[in-house]
Amino acid sequence: MEIVQLTIDNKKVVVEKGTTILEAAKTIGVDIPTLCHMKLHDTNFENKPGGCRVCVVEVEGRRNLAPACKSECDEGMNINTHSVRVVNARRTVMELILSDHPFDCLVCAKSGDCELQSMAQNLGIREIRYQGEKNKYKSDESPAIIREMEKCIMCRRCETSCNKVQTVGTLSAINRGFESVVAPAFEMDLDHSNCTFCGQCVAVCPTGALTERDSSSKVMDAIVDPTKTVIVNTAPAVRAALGEEFGMEAGTLVTGKMVSALRKLGFDHVFDTDFAADLTIMEEGTELLGRLGKHLAGDKDVKLPILTSCCPGWVNFFEHQFPDMLDIPSTAKSPQQMFGAIAKTYFADQLEKKREEIVVVSVMPCLAKKYECSRDEFKVDGDPDVNLSISTRELAQMIRNANLNFEALEDDDFDQPMGESTGAAVIFGTTGGVIEAAVRTAYEVHTKKSLERLDFEELRGMEGIRSATIDFDGLPVNIGIAHGLGNARKLLEDIRAGKSEFHAIEIMACPGGCIGGGGQPYHHGDVEVLKKRQSAIYQEDKGKVLRKSHENPFIQKLYKEFLGEPCGEKSHELLHTHYYDKKKKTEI
Repeated sequence: MEIVQLTIDNKKVVVEKGTTILEAAKTIGVDIPTLCHMKLHDTNFENKPGGCRVCVVEVEGRRNLAPACKSECDEGMNINTHSVRVVNARRTVMELILSDHPFDCLVCAKSGDCELQSMAQNLGIREIRYQGEKNKYKSDESPAIIREMEKCIMCRRCETSCNKVQTVGTLSAINRGFESVVAPAFEMDLDHSNCTFCGQCVAVCPTGALTERDSSSKVMDAIVDPTKTVIVNTAPAVRAALGEEFGMEAGTLVTGKMVSALRKLGFDHVFDTDFAADLTIMEEGTELLGRLGKHLAGDKDVKLPILTSCCPGWVNFFEHQFPDMLDIPSTAKSPQQMFGAIAKTYFADQLEKKREEIVVVSVMPCLAKKYECSRDEFKVDGDPDVNLSISTRELAQMIRNANLNFEALEDDDFDQPMGESTGAAVIFGTTGGVIEAAVRTAYEVHTKKSLERLDFEELRGMEGIRSATIDFDGLPVNIGIAHGLGNARKLLEDIRAGKSEFHAIEIMACPGGCIGGGGQPYHHGDVEVLKKRQSAIYQEDKGKVLRKSHENPFIQKLYKEFLGEPCGEKSHELLHTHYYDKKKKTEI
C-alpha cells in the first residue's frame, strides 16, 4: 500500500495514495462542506460529480481552487480548507445556487432537514446578490413520490442511487446548461416510467426536489369522520427508527410509545403489521414447501427458486425489468395487503361493519407501499384493502402536530386480535429476516420436529448478496439473499441464465431492507445507522415469548374460523395475487 503525507490546515496527515482531500480531511476531524458528494450505503457507490463546487479548497502552488471530493492527495501537499478566498468562493457558489431556487422554505416538506438550507445558514448567507431568470418545471405527482424540480440543484445523488445502487435507470440528467435537470427520459412522469417507487432517490435528495406524497391530512380527515372506523397497523421497521425523529439514538426501540401515540391521535384500533407478517409466512412457507415437494418428486416444470414477494419496490422492479419471470416469485401478497384484506373481511364481520365504513391506514418505512395500496387488484368494487399508507416521517410529523411529548409517553400494547405477533414477524424489517422467519416455520412443518436453534446467523448481515444452505433434517435447502435492487439484478440474471442453484431467494429493494426504506428518518447513507436499527429488530425478536409464526394463537384461530388452511381456496382468494408485464406500459 503506497502512502502519501500532506498538510491540511497545519495538521500532518498520512493517507493511502488515491484518497481524496475530502476523505483525508475527515480523518483529522476537518469538515469540508459539500452538496453533491455522498457515499451511498456501499463504498463502491459514491456520488462525487464535483459539480456543486461548495467543497473547494486552496492547494498551495495551484492557481485555481480544487474540489475536495474529486482531488486526490499528493505527497507534500499543503491545503487550506477555510481561507478567506475559499470561504468567499463557497459563499458565491451558494448565492448562485440560491438565486435559481424557490424561496418557499416555510412550506417546503424538507424545511428543517434540507442540506441546502443548513449550508446557507452555516455560511452566513443573508442576501442573494445575484438576481436573474429562474427555472420553471412542471410538478410531477405520482402515487408515492412528488418531484418539484425547480428545487433541484443538479447534485445528481438521485441519479447515482437510481442507476448505480438500484440499477433501475429511471433518472438521468437531461437538457443542457440552464435548462438541465434530472428526470425520466423524455421528461415523462414517474408514474409512466419504470420507476419502482423504492424512494431511495428521496432518501438521498438534499433539498425538497424529491419528497414523498404526504397522506397525513387524509388520515386525520378520516379519524374525525364519525361515519368511519379507522384502523392503523405499523410495520416492524418503524419501531426501530421512529425515535430518531425525536432525538433518540438510532436503534432505540419505541414500540410501546408508538402505540400510545397512535391511540392519542385518535385511531379506533391500533394493530401490528407483524400479525400479517406471521400470516405471510404461513402462506409463503407453504408455497415454498409445495414447490420443493414437487421438485423432489421429479416435476421439471416446478418454478424454483421461489422469490419472496413482500416488497412492492422489488415487485415493481421485476414487473418492469424481468417480465419473462413473473411465474417465479411467490404469489403471496405483502403483509400490508394481507392485513387490509383480513381487516375488511374477517375483522369487519366482527365489528359488524361494511368494508367501505372501515379505513385501513398503514405506517410503513417504504414509499412503494403508497403505490402498492393504490393498485387496482387490491380493491373490491373500487374500495382499497388499504386506504392510506404513511411513512415513518409522516407519522412523526403527525405526532408533532398533535403536540405530543413522544419521549414522555407511557408504553402501551397493541389491540387484539390483529396485534399479536411473533419474533419471526418482527425480523421482516431487515434484510434476511423474511427468509429466516420462513425457515423457522418451514423446517418444523416439513420435519415435524422442533428447531434446536432459532437464530440463523448465517442468514444475517449487511453484505449485498449472501447465501447459505439450511439442513431440513436431511434435505439441504439453498437460500440466497439480496438487498438493494442492483444486487437483486445479479441474482435474477443468474436465474434467467439457468445458473442459479438456490431453492429460495429473499429480495428487498432498499439497502438494509425495510430499516433503510425510503420513508424512514433520513440517515444520509450512514451504514452504522442501519446496523443499529437492525440490532433493534433482532433485540425485539429475542424478547418475544413466541418466535415462530405458526405458533401465533391468533393466526391459528384465523385459519380455524375463517381461512381454512394455508394456500387453500379461501386464503388464495384473499391473500394471493398475480403480476403484470409493466415493460409494455413503458414502451407504449
